[in-house]
Amino acid sequence: MSQPAMIRVKLIRSTIGRLASHKACVKGLGLRRMNHEVEVMDTPENRGMINKIEYLLEVQESK
Repeated sequence: MSQPAMIRVKLIRSTIGRLASHKACVKGLGLRRMNHEVEVMDTPENRGMINKIEYLLEVQESK
């Protein structure tokens, strides 16, 4: 069985003054503070959150 594809996500802008739904997406991805970086599975749910707050993030495809 192959491993699921992963995406590396880094929060590069602050969530101060952002919409509550955008803050919820940041929290849902597991990001806690600026420059915090996490790896999440490449699922439609995570892609949707990333697309919604792409202006706050730096995204890399993991291998």
